Amino acid sequence: MSAFWMPFTANRQFKKSPRMFVGAEGMYYKTSDGREVLDGTAGLWCCNAGHCRPKITEAIRKQAAELDYAPAFQMGHPKAFELASAVRDMAPEGMEHVFFTNSGSESVETALKIAIAFHRARGEGARTRLIGRERGYHGVNFGGISVGGMVNNRKMFGTLLAGVDHLPHTHLPAQNAFTRGQPEHGAYLADDLERIVALHGAETIAAVIVEPMAGSTGVLMPPRGYLEKLREICTKHGILLIFDEVITGFGRLGSAFAADHFGVLPDMMTVAKGLTNGVIPMGAVLTTAAIHDAFMQGPEHLIELFHGYTYSGNPIASAAGLATLETYREEGLFENAARLAPCWEDALHSLKGLPHVIDIRNMGLIGAVELEPIAGEPTKRAFTAFLNAYEAGLLIRTTGDIIALSPPLMIDGAQIDELFGKLSAGLKALD
Repeated sequence: MSAFWMPFTANRQFKKSPRMFVGAEGMYYKTSDGREVLDGTAGLWCCNAGHCRPKITEAIRKQAAELDYAPAFQMGHPKAFELASAVRDMAPEGMEHVFFTNSGSESVETALKIAIAFHRARGEGARTRLIGRERGYHGVNFGGISVGGMVNNRKMFGTLLAGVDHLPHTHLPAQNAFTRGQPEHGAYLADDLERIVALHGAETIAAVIVEPMAGSTGVLMPPRGYLEKLREICTKHGILLIFDEVITGFGRLGSAFAADHFGVLPDMMTVAKGLTNGVIPMGAVLTTAAIHDAFMQGPEHLIELFHGYTYSGNPIASAAGLATLETYREEGLFENAARLAPCWEDALHSLKGLPHVIDIRNMGLIGAVELEPIAGEPTKRAFTAFLNAYEAGLLIRTTGDIIALSPPLMIDGAQIDELFGKLSAGLKALD
């Protein structure tokens, strides 16, 4: 057990008392000691269709026996093109092209590089500055942590990329505590982009990247009108707007993408997680035709963008992606998420008044329960809640002293009751 250095894990604590999953089906994991654990987090926000779904597993088996790997550099295979078309058809109108990666982190790196290269291709090579947001999470590669704003993800790794600035986050607990859906206060926070433009000059800024709804930092909702203002300011100054939809993509809010849910069209979208139901690593960047076509200049035999990955559009991942999108469609999982969102909201907010609960917020099939930290021991109270939930047969996610919830979209009313019954009991047991 000592050989595996686990990611984002308290390794010493875990290895003293391991929590091991050995199987999964539908909404439940099976532990090494034979217990069932209700998945309240869709794995890591990724298993939107639930676990071990037959159509997906069969597609992987068949593809592995037919074509296991094919290079994506100067060669192709049919399923990558089929999946790109299927993603485009599902995406908001205006998103026309799909560049495949292997993860959300790589999708972010790709989008940032495309943004800078796009401006250079159009003769505006001074536009190299990138704007992120405080408390933002955009993966763990250097570009992603540079534009990201979660302090613990940044502070150990040096000065990061130069030429990066940050918008303020949108969490206003004094005005928006216990919000259902989008909070009313805070649209003005988008206006800070004008300050950043005035400071650096619009001619130096390539792109703004935000999560439409910030997930990994503890589920922070965009105030009403906030995303619309960002879109307006970016358009005004010729700055590209990138939505990081790695979490919100593929039905999490009851629509295919957050861009649909909020009615705001970015210039690029990064996706991963739900693209293949978390079964095979895969991500993608979706772009408008204007961005793609800016590169399609010069002699046709020349490479237009010197960027890509060995596994871009991997055949087995492509087959998994196609089967995942078919599962979403055939089972109406996005519609199920939208239908159950009010039930989910009521069950979540029933936790108000429990010991140490200082805020609750939700949207779609996402929820957050913020706990009062223990003085001098940040994160400990939420981690104890995590352990209590696991012992009761429920998987939750914690970040800081915030519990984040995002179950598979196949959840039903009885499972919502089970989830919040177990969570409530665990919260009542906290010191």
